Amino acid sequence: MALTSRGYVQQDVVVRFAPSPNGLLHMGHAYAAIVAHDFARNKGGRVLLRMEDIDIQRSRPEYTDAILEDMRWLGLIFDEEVIYQSRRFKDYDAALQRLIRMGVTYPCFCTRSELRTVHEKGKAEIGPDGPIYPGTCRGLSADEAANRMQSEAFCLRLDAEKVAQQCGRLVWNDEYRGEQFADHAVLGDVIIQPKDTPVSYHVAVSLDDARDGISHVVRGKDLLASTHVHRFLQALLELPTPDYVHHPVLLDETGYKLGKSRNSASLAILRQGGIDGQKLADQLRENIFPVGITLSKD
Repeated sequence: MALTSRGYVQQDVVVRFAPSPNGLLHMGHAYAAIVAHDFARNKGGRVLLRMEDIDIQRSRPEYTDAILEDMRWLGLIFDEEVIYQSRRFKDYDAALQRLIRMGVTYPCFCTRSELRTVHEKGKAEIGPDGPIYPGTCRGLSADEAANRMQSEAFCLRLDAEKVAQQCGRLVWNDEYRGEQFADHAVLGDVIIQPKDTPVSYHVAVSLDDARDGISHVVRGKDLLASTHVHRFLQALLELPTPDYVHHPVLLDETGYKLGKSRNSASLAILRQGGIDGQKLADQLRENIFPVGITLSKD
């Protein structure tokens, strides 16, 4: 028996590590992979490897190959075959169409430069992941939106207020923080279908966690805010709610999270430099980090 957000139930523990093959992984990814892997193994469960390759513009086969080599180098063994999100676009599209029919979405024609200007003028609320969309296109009439969709590029956004009204009070369980209440205002009207990508991370991960039978979503606390959106999507699409384990993340010497955009040293460089991957993994398990790298506070 296990305590989940649905009470005590009989369940198998299934965890996933889900990197994006749009760049080389760094030590922060290694730490996340180890935490997820060990969480499952310590509970006698399974751990899956899912490639979140929905970004068709940036995902590359060579990055996928590097991820697989990184995992072998760290000594991490995954169950079942590797899962690729790019093979599930039909399922994502079906979910998007369902959300559209439910009337909880709207097209957004704002460009990045326009949104940047709004932010620079201090007219956008700042959330955990940056500026929150101010709702510029939310009030467009159906006719105006339809006409503009014929000639302008647009993304699809989730109307957070409508979703909250329709779903009511929602909760989930976080093993670090206990019972959590979903708040539609945390990230606002998030994009669920970008202009240049078939589907957003939010929709894809919500569907995949259900399809793959994930019992515990073990990931960094930097994704905690996204869980509010995922909980609403689970309710809208009638998906099960897993338990969540949002663990601390690795920080660099400036106090920022390690990241690809910050040019954090890649695991590939460490591998090529002759570093023992399994020894590194054991050190990360003991919270022993290279000089300049620290673990964030919970």
